[in-house]
Parts: sequence; C-alpha cells; structure tokens
Amino acid sequence: MNLYNIKHPEQQVNFAQAVRQGLGKDQGLFFPEIIPQLDNIEELLDLPLVERSQKVLATIIGDEIPTQTLNNAIKNAFTFPAPLVKVMNNIYALELFHGPTLAFKDFGGRFMAQALAAVRGDEKITILTATSGDTGAAVAHAFYGLENINVVILYPKGKISPLQEKLFCTLGGNIRTVAIHGDFDDCQALVKQAFDDAQLRQAIGLNSANSINISRLLAQVCYYFEAIAQLPKEKRNNLVVSVPSGNFGNLTAGLIAKTLGLPIKRFIASTNANDTVPRYLQSGKWEPNATVATLSNAMDVSRPNNWPRVEELFKRNGWKLTNLGACAFNDEQTEVALKAQFAVGYVCEPHGAIAYQALIEQLQPDEVGIFLCTAHPAKFKESVERILNITLPLPTTLDKHNQLPLLSEEMDADFIKLRTYLLK
Repeated sequence: MNLYNIKHPEQQVNFAQAVRQGLGKDQGLFFPEIIPQLDNIEELLDLPLVERSQKVLATIIGDEIPTQTLNNAIKNAFTFPAPLVKVMNNIYALELFHGPTLAFKDFGGRFMAQALAAVRGDEKITILTATSGDTGAAVAHAFYGLENINVVILYPKGKISPLQEKLFCTLGGNIRTVAIHGDFDDCQALVKQAFDDAQLRQAIGLNSANSINISRLLAQVCYYFEAIAQLPKEKRNNLVVSVPSGNFGNLTAGLIAKTLGLPIKRFIASTNANDTVPRYLQSGKWEPNATVATLSNAMDVSRPNNWPRVEELFKRNGWKLTNLGACAFNDEQTEVALKAQFAVGYVCEPHGAIAYQALIEQLQPDEVGIFLCTAHPAKFKESVERILNITLPLPTTLDKHNQLPLLSEEMDADFIKLRTYLLK
C-alpha cells in the first residue's frame, strides 16, 4: 500500500511507515494513492463483520502485512457488534457503542493498537493524542498494558463529561492523561507542535492515535459495510448517511467506503454550534470561529484535522462538494431532537440526536436514512437524564471506572511545559 502526504505529495510511505509515523512533513495527512473499486459488494455484504472486514482491509492494504497477521489483528479488534436499529419507517440508527469503552472509536483504536504492534519492530513508541471526549477512552483501553508503548492523552479540562473523563483517566500504568487549561483546539495544537519538533519525535518515538492515523481511519470504513449489510436489500438504493462530525474522521471513512463501491447516495455532515464546515460549504470561505462548549462535546472542534482528506476524496472522485449535506444545531435544538427521538421510543445522546435531526430535515420521501450513534447515552448521563427526565442505569464498564480516582495532571496550553513532560 502506497500513501502520499496531501500537503507534500512527493513524500510517499508504505502502510507500516504511515502507521508508525502518524503525520507527514509539515503536519500533512497521509492518504492512499489508490482506493480500489470492489466488484463483489453484494457477496461481501453477505459475510459476517469480521470476515468481511478482513477482505475489505486486505484489498486496501495489500500484501504488506501477512494475511494471517492482518486477519488476527481484525479478529482481535472487532470483538463486539454494531447493530442497525429501526427508529422510524425509513430511518435507522447504527449503534457503534457496544465496544469496551461504549463509543465508536473502539473500532479504530483497537485496530490501530493491533496494527502498530504488527509493524513497529522493537522500537519504543510514545502515543500522543488529543481528545474531545471518546478518543481518549478508546485509545487508552486499546493500548493499556502493551509493552514498550507509552500513551499520553491531552483533553480540555472541564469540557468533557465526567464519565468520559473517568473512563480513561483512571487506568495509570502506561497511560498518562493531562487536563489542559483550554479547549480541544488548544490540545490539538499542542499535538501538532510536538510532531513539528523533529528532535522530540526522534527522542520518544512519537506517534498519534487520533483519526489522523490512517489505521484508525481504515478500521472505521468497515462499519459502514456492516450498516448496509443489515439493511433490507430493497432499501439500499437511495441511502443517505448522517454523520456526527467533529474532527471529520468518521465522515472521511464513510467517503472511502463509498469510493470502494458501497452504495451510499450521499452524506450529511452533522455538526453543533462549531459550524466551520457548514459555513464553508455555503460561502466557500474557511473561517473557523473560536471553539464553543456544547452538549455534544466530542464535536467541539472548529479546525477539523481530517477536512483535507474529505476535499481530497471529492477532488479525486470528481464529486461536487455542493452534494455534501451539512447542518449545524445549537444546544436548544439538540435538546428538542433528543426529546423527539425519545417520543418515538429511542433513547439517544446529543451527538446522535444531531445526526438524527439532520435526517428529519433533509431526507427526501424516496430516501432511506441511517444516522450514526457514536456513544452510549449513559456516557452523557447528566445531560440525557435532565433533558428526558429519566434515570439511566450505568453500564458495568462505566460504573467500575466511576468509582476510581482521577489520575490526571493539569497543565497550561504551553508547548514548552508539554515537551518537558514528554521527555520525563
């Protein structure tokens, strides 16, 4: 598999290098030179999740990783289901929260851990990543206890839900967590500065585990196939997928699936008040505002890292960006959407509520819609209970970590301080 740096196409790497390195020169994102067109989609959709994913990822990655090694990595990563649940006549929820940390990022985090273990050799690695909520838990649990891999996770203090924080800030061991005085964009900027520091990169074997790493992105492609595999065949022709969008890795994965030949008519990028992309699609001007805190905190991102990959896919495929649906809902509208879901018998959380509302407003009468549910409602227990006036039981995983003390350190959004901390 050959990948190029979107910012500097002359920089080309194989899959193993891209996984180990994370980012390219000048913080450029690596992207596959070729995304093959699959000619056996219907046959693939008849297979179970793991077996189908093995074939899809083998087609993309090629023979760089021995077949058995890749198959085992996928088998070890995808140990939980992603059920498609009917909510209304032509609207379905793809539940991606049945993994160990109850969020969609378990797919990408667990596969990346397996992939990195397969390609790293004997070198020591430091994973540095920023999280606006769910990435931290998925990465922490995926890498916890792995030999010669240290993990440092930055998150905005006070801007993720208490249960999200407990899920990844209570592990210890090779997992270190830092609460940054700032917002997610500040955390992300610190990660980018670290990757720009060649001496630091070399000294600690720096890598990133958020959706800028190509292995995470490719893993996410697989659950789009799983969604359509569960959809009745007669409903696959006019499919619209609404994706809760923060850093835009999830949407990028869906667009890769469409490029491979998966029959998805169009996508909707569903955002909260951090609406850089919807405004850009309307005006043609990229004008990020200051990030604001919302109920759907995992989408509190004003400068989405993966947007260059989205544009690259549209350009390469000859698609028009005007065909990408987009929407932005504030917290009041999010609460209304959450109540509307509850009224039809479905309990969701703020991110999924936004994606659902986008379908309600943009789905045409002859279309079928799927919205992605990216986290278990209990991860947002306080807000969901308040809005819906219900009591949510805590799943065992959350309850266990909720009883443990936080192990995080606090730090200003200061790269010099972070650099010193990483070199300890």
